[in-house]
Amino acid sequence: MTQLLEKAFQEASKLSEMEQNVLAKWLMDELESKKKWDRGAFADSEDTLENLAIEALAEQAQGKTNLLDIDKI
Repeated sequence: MTQLLEKAFQEASKLSEMEQNVLAKWLMDELESKKKWDRGAFADSEDTLENLAIEALAEQAQGKTNLLDIDKI
């Protein structure tokens, strides 16, 4: 374990039991998300995003898009 991680756990140990559980749940969720990403669970989304970008650029070239008006948001 790195010194920084050990320091983080020392600080976390000062939190209430409920806060420690919330932090632990968040950390476990983040680690699981990283595992999914590493396993390629989101690999298919790259093609989808590329296709959406191509479609958006084509629509812009055809004049089917509007400039974003920040005042209307």
